[in-house]
Order: sequence, then C-alpha cells, then structure tokens
Amino acid sequence: MRIDVWSDLVCPWCYIGKRRLERALADFPDKERVEIVHRSFQLNPSAPTGTTARRRDYLMAKYGWSAPQAQKIDADMEVRAAADGLEYHLSAEGLTGNTFDAHRLVHLARERGRQDGAVERFFRAYFTEQRSLFDHASLATLAADIGLDPNEVQQVLEGDEYSGAVAADNDEARALGVTGVPFFVFDRRLGVSGAQPVEVFADVLTQALDR
Repeated sequence: MRIDVWSDLVCPWCYIGKRRLERALADFPDKERVEIVHRSFQLNPSAPTGTTARRRDYLMAKYGWSAPQAQKIDADMEVRAAADGLEYHLSAEGLTGNTFDAHRLVHLARERGRQDGAVERFFRAYFTEQRSLFDHASLATLAADIGLDPNEVQQVLEGDEYSGAVAADNDEARALGVTGVPFFVFDRRLGVSGAQPVEVFADVLTQALDR
C-alpha cells in the first residue's frame, strides 16, 4: 500500500497529521507493506525567496485576525500539539517564508532513502526549535543532521535540482482539488483531508487494504 501525503513544512496541522497517521500505522497489521511518500505543497508560494516575515503578522493579514485572536489561536495549537506528543513553540517572533528549497531537499532525501527523516527533522526544527527553513545555511545544517551528503545538499541549494518535482507535486495537488493540507491519498483511491483522528486513519487503512 502506498500513501501519498501532501503537506507544507510550516503547516502546524501537517505535523500533527503525520503523527496521527504514524500512530494508526503502529497498530496496523500490514504496516510493513505500507510505503509513505511525502509530497510538496506550498501554502504561500508567492513569498519571496531569501526573505522572511513574522509568521503571526502574516497570518493576521491573511485571515483578518486581531493580535489577541492570533495569540490565542497559537496557544490553542500548542496545547493541541501537546496532546499528540508534539512540542510547539509558536511565539510572536517566529518567522515564515518560502519553503521551496526545503521541499527540494525533501525530494533529495527521498532518493537517498531518508525522506521521512527529513520531513520529521524539518517539522521539529520549525515548530519545536524555532529554527529557519528559509535560508541555505540553516537548511544545510538540518540536512546534515539526517545524514545527507553536504556536497550534494550544497549542489541542490545552489542550483535548481528537484524544482520540477516540487512544481509537479503542487500541480497534482491542484488537479486533485486540494486547497489545504495535510492531504492523504491511500493507494491512489481514497482521499483524506486534514489531520483526522487516529481512529479515522485506522479505518481508512483497513478500507484501503480490503480494496
């Protein structure tokens, strides 16, 4: 069974969705036969590369939230993440930016058999450690943490390798009608939108196996 997972690396629900799917898989009898493929999705593809903005300011402008609303939403998300065993630090000083280069490194990691480790490292770096996913120096350090070759990483970051793969993932998501992430496709037949409860993922896994 193959599960395609579209997510953005700065999406708080995507990290929660990843963890919930993993919990469902832990009790799935055929988990050894499941392949997870992480697919790229950019929530803010128009963000200028090489620059950053305050994450909370960006969300306030996008959704029309007041500062107190944004603060409460972040606090609620930290509590929600903790319930799934994740540690979030969503401060007012946290930054956001363009995730295109980070997604390109995830594609490199897939070719090297380290894709899940890359996605996990990037999520933890951003949400737990408040580290940048938007500059090459930070990305290179994080890529080294999961064992990617520094020379290969530098070559990717300085060139345009995997740009087509990221664009293709985004295009396929749009063709499927995906407007938000996380989005999961089980064996190219069953689609699940959002960070659903573990029980929902468990039920979909069973359905996909039965089919």
